Amino acid sequence: METKSRTLEITILSGEDLRVDNKSVKKNAFVIVSVDPFNYRTTKMDGEGGSYPSWNDKLVMDMPMQTRFITLEVKCKASSNSDKTVGIARIPVTDFIGGYSPETCLQFLSYRLRDPKGLKNGIINVSVRVKEPLHGCSSQAHHAAAATGLGIPIDGRKDFGVVTGIPILSGCGYPSSNYYYNYSLFR
Repeated sequence: METKSRTLEITILSGEDLRVDNKSVKKNAFVIVSVDPFNYRTTKMDGEGGSYPSWNDKLVMDMPMQTRFITLEVKCKASSNSDKTVGIARIPVTDFIGGYSPETCLQFLSYRLRDPKGLKNGIINVSVRVKEPLHGCSSQAHHAAAATGLGIPIDGRKDFGVVTGIPILSGCGYPSSNYYYNYSLFR
């Protein structure tokens, strides 16, 4: 059975230095998260944080397999009861799927917001995780791999545990001298 979508768990944590027309946002900021024009969720309104709101809202939504970007649109409720756009960030799905860590791993990300004119306008902080599908890898897969001798022997044992190397980057984005940190997933 082929999966047509994944379940995305995105937590909108907070915003930093939000402005409308070059003035600090006073209150009532909220975020609209969309994976396509018909699939979106909205956070609660932050009535106290001003230009540094805190939502900590966990939103769970279906994300079609062909989705390339997730859009975060920060808005605030104006005194005229209309919504003003503070800024927009487009998150490439490749930022949390297909990298060094498993896609089901919780990742904390921060993005620069751009106002409707394209100018920098604050930062939004989020955490993202793709929930593991029910038909994911089971412990039986591990036992099958061990029985067939797949993997790398660990400490001279014969169970052929799985070892993963993760590049450790230095502050400037280059691999450090200790390039790989190895650990065992099935010890």
